Amino acid sequence: MAKDKLVEQITSMDVDFTQWYTDVVKKAELADYSGVKGCMVIRPYGYAIWENIQKDLDARFKALGHENVCMPMFIPESLLQKEKDHVEGFAPECAIVTIGGQNTLSERLIVRPTSETLFCEHYKDIIHSYRDLPKLYNQWCNVVRWEKTTRPFLRTSEFLWQEGHTMHATEEEARAETIQMLKVYEDFYRDSLAIPAITGQKTEKEKFAGAVETYTIEPMMHNGVALQGGTSHYFGTGFAEAFDITFTDRDNTVKHPHQTSWGVSTRMIGAIIMAHGDDSGLILPPRIAPIQVVIIPAAQHKEGVLENANALKNRLAAAGIRVKLDDSDNSAGWKFSQYEMKGVPVRLEIGPRDIANNSCVLVSRVTREKSFVSLDNIEAEVAAMLDQVHNELVARCEKNLAEKTHIAHNHEEFLDIAANKPGYIKAMWCGESACEEQIKDETGGVKSRCIPFGEHEKPSDVCACCGKPAKHLVVWGRQY
Repeated sequence: MAKDKLVEQITSMDVDFTQWYTDVVKKAELADYSGVKGCMVIRPYGYAIWENIQKDLDARFKALGHENVCMPMFIPESLLQKEKDHVEGFAPECAIVTIGGQNTLSERLIVRPTSETLFCEHYKDIIHSYRDLPKLYNQWCNVVRWEKTTRPFLRTSEFLWQEGHTMHATEEEARAETIQMLKVYEDFYRDSLAIPAITGQKTEKEKFAGAVETYTIEPMMHNGVALQGGTSHYFGTGFAEAFDITFTDRDNTVKHPHQTSWGVSTRMIGAIIMAHGDDSGLILPPRIAPIQVVIIPAAQHKEGVLENANALKNRLAAAGIRVKLDDSDNSAGWKFSQYEMKGVPVRLEIGPRDIANNSCVLVSRVTREKSFVSLDNIEAEVAAMLDQVHNELVARCEKNLAEKTHIAHNHEEFLDIAANKPGYIKAMWCGESACEEQIKDETGGVKSRCIPFGEHEKPSDVCACCGKPAKHLVVWGRQY
């Protein structure tokens, strides 16, 4: 980058949150638009974030016995048609291949929007006995859903994700897997992305096409809007029956296995941007940041500065810390702005005076507070500040979630909150989809996010829409 290139101003999130988001994606060099409408180029810095996410989650999956596989990109149309609810749910989003080379295909091919049908076709061939179960498969791949309105990372026609597809001998095992994987996502969001989130069950109207039950993780963004951060589905035996997947159980009877599916995508990068970022740009959670600490040498032309900076870089790298030394000829001020905008969690400054004092300066990206620390124990000092940044990000998200979660006791309160207060609304619901539709229409887009897990105080005994006896407490909100 040219020496005179300065970081361009980022739109304030309070002025235009949508433009702020786009500015951050572009100027932090996470992604760019491509020549294909609705598809994005994930640039090296953005892809490095995804690689760290993938590495972390993949280790969690494998620790639980899951294995990675690779399924075809194309689904024969007849295969997709086997599960009625599933095909109806995805039909509006399907991209279809009709020509191969110079020839019209005898059967149209669907570019996979998800891979349940492909897995089921394969499972039919390899599952025969209870000894073949469970099958704990996962796939890292791209999928295509032809979206009308797109935004980088949040909603694109093509995106990267992982999709777990498992088969079990009993309903109990499959249900346990469904909840276990949702908990894996919940822990990952908090422990690695520094984003605490609400988890719960989707309503019948909002569940995944073909699922018996869908469970979701719903992180709140800085502006109070929800993002469906990941889902885990219990399918029962519906797909197994449609695809005639059977196994001989221990009692010598033939049964259908019980199925689950669960997934998260590059949408998580959008969640990181909107949950943690500020008017200066990104703030990356240390545990998935491509660069955890950047070393900025001061007066680097002076004798010994770059040598000491390189020695520090090597020490931190040997300690397992992802570190970058910027020894370019850009000014120190430009470097400060650049790495702050790119969200690097910790900045390390070192110059002649610091070297003489056997010390350096550490700066937190979250608080911007400076710490003057000894070089003798620099590895531990940097590690401690990385943990501090993580904990501060979690605390900020928890505060935002608490401040932007409101309780509605009746219909009037619900509409007032929806019109005037951004965030989530906790309110009772009768269980009827008609009330969900009415609320969505009356509020211009507020939808049920989930029926939350855990103990929650009930605001009332009646539905906040129709006034009939309530069945569930529901978290409502607008979504990306």
